[in-house]
Amino acid sequence: MRPAPQNRISNRALPVWRISAGMTSFFGWLIVIGIYLVIHFFNWPLWIFWISLILVFIETIVTVVIVPKLRWKRWRYEVHEHEIDIQQGVFVVKRTLVPMKRVQHVDTKQGPILRAYRLATVTIFTAATVHEIPALDIDEADELRDRISKLLLVDDHDV
Repeated sequence: MRPAPQNRISNRALPVWRISAGMTSFFGWLIVIGIYLVIHFFNWPLWIFWISLILVFIETIVTVVIVPKLRWKRWRYEVHEHEIDIQQGVFVVKRTLVPMKRVQHVDTKQGPILRAYRLATVTIFTAATVHEIPALDIDEADELRDRISKLLLVDDHDV
């Protein structure tokens, strides 16, 4: 069996993923507040509020604290001459080999949170799929994009 890819994404991915998950969890907290208001004004049973509060609290802990750390530990990638090897997952680890011959183009992208942490995502397009290597240092992302692009030119000459 082939060894796991060696390159990791930046550890600055952790706060980025936590902020993103926190923003998503915020909507759960708004729902809990809404449930409390409905219970208060319509005299519904208070246990509905407590159950929703506990569920949203657990969801927030899992998505903001636990999942980003597990996701970062599993995320690895490696670019070889003829393929790109990507490993990702939280509870189920997925390995993907993207043949260089199938790659059509490569982009880097940044949202506002990634930009604040000087990170970028490398997006690899094939005819049928899109693969991402998230949260790389901006310079590393640019170098990786350029390296894959050069390997595509070399691979085209081999055909």
